[in-house]
Amino acid sequence: MSGVLIDPNPRTFGDGLTVGPIGFGCWRFTQTDNAAAHAVLDTAVDLGMNLVDTADVYGLDWGGTGFGTVEERLGEVLASAPGLRDRIVLATKGGIVPGVPYDSSAAALRSACEASLRRLRVDCIDLYQVHRPDLFTHPSEVATALAALHREGKIRSVGTSNHTPAQHQALASALTEVGIRVATTQVEWSAQRLDPMRDGTFDLAMEEATTVLGWSPLAGGRLTEGVDPSGDQALVDVLDDLADRHGVTRSTIALAFALTPPCRPVILVGTQTPQRLRAATEALGVPLTRTDAYRIIEASEGVPLP
Repeated sequence: MSGVLIDPNPRTFGDGLTVGPIGFGCWRFTQTDNAAAHAVLDTAVDLGMNLVDTADVYGLDWGGTGFGTVEERLGEVLASAPGLRDRIVLATKGGIVPGVPYDSSAAALRSACEASLRRLRVDCIDLYQVHRPDLFTHPSEVATALAALHREGKIRSVGTSNHTPAQHQALASALTEVGIRVATTQVEWSAQRLDPMRDGTFDLAMEEATTVLGWSPLAGGRLTEGVDPSGDQALVDVLDDLADRHGVTRSTIALAFALTPPCRPVILVGTQTPQRLRAATEALGVPLTRTDAYRIIEASEGVPLP
């Protein structure tokens, strides 16, 4: 359909990695039952959500039992399901150290990455991301550490997470000097959180041909049915109007909007319910137009566009 903004095709980045436009986020992957964990992951992958994104710090909250426990659970599932590892693009993050809170020094990144490999029970991580910028480590030191891990075959591709465009660019420049391109940048992105569209994140991604990974595309649940919209009534009203028009839910419209930018982001959904994972894929078929998307932006920002 002419004017439709969503590209439902796969995205390719890094070392020949191809993923669907919706990825599976593991922040809430804290099930204690291996069969249940396997079922939800298998459902996600069957639906084309083959980017599986986790982090070493996941497990400290949302029902987890401590640092590293989500990676451990994911590692157990992969070990118990021969062939599943080959169907996914495995992404994790390091650099958060509880109590510090950030450490991207060469020694700390190496230690974090090697610990993630052990917990995940794999020999190589497809996408290794610096979880948050360490303001006290020079980008050249970070780049040197990542280049060494890449050279040793422990990571295939490199990404940033929660970096400003300037922080991302500084690390990207340092990595270029050691022969590595930054493959991805992960940021919070939703109809309620439009910063990446305004602060240069998306522009830089298109300039560098970097893939954007958007976390919390439903604003942490604030844009879903039955959840307090935190006072964003104008935004909720527009989402509901579009949902009625297209015969889908508010959540589906919110996810569809998150897929509209021309940088072709991959959005990460964190639901642990197979039924909701299936529902999330409906967003790929919603024919949102520019008019629809600009209505959402105006409602979110609370001011008319000039």
